[in-house]
Amino acid sequence: MAKGMYYYLNKARMDPENLRKKMIEWRKGGAADRVDKPTDIGKARMLGYKDKIGFVIVRVKLVRGGRQRGKRKKGRRSKRQTSRKSLMVNYRSIAEQRAGKKFKNLEVLNSYWLGKDGIHYFYEVILVDPARPEIFNDEKLKWLATSKSRGRAFRGLTSAAHKSRGLR
Repeated sequence: MAKGMYYYLNKARMDPENLRKKMIEWRKGGAADRVDKPTDIGKARMLGYKDKIGFVIVRVKLVRGGRQRGKRKKGRRSKRQTSRKSLMVNYRSIAEQRAGKKFKNLEVLNSYWLGKDGIHYFYEVILVDPARPEIFNDEKLKWLATSKSRGRAFRGLTSAAHKSRGLR
């Protein structure tokens, strides 16, 4: 049976040697870098990305490992001073928040996982500019231009945030 185009694109993207070379390049970049085209075009299209003016892709790099509280300074203390702090938010949601914080005029639509190495997690976040006429004239995307959808990533309204809140 013949496979579709996205099957072969995803197979080429997931090649371990190719992915390893890309991650070495990504590691040198900043915490949130704008990208011309999505790395996984099939996944991006499935999550709402369109190749038109007003859509922006941002690759976000997050440091792996749990977050810890600071050590106690005074009083009697246990030998096990650094207890792990549970953030109750998944890494994908944190990536969306960081992308939304860096690009304040854009709105987070969705995001997807790219990969991980020994130090970082990598995500790509799909952002939309609600002020563009291409967006607020589009019937399927005009809801992003309303005031109700401002700050979606910070209010827990994206897909990743819904999952971390137990709503899926």
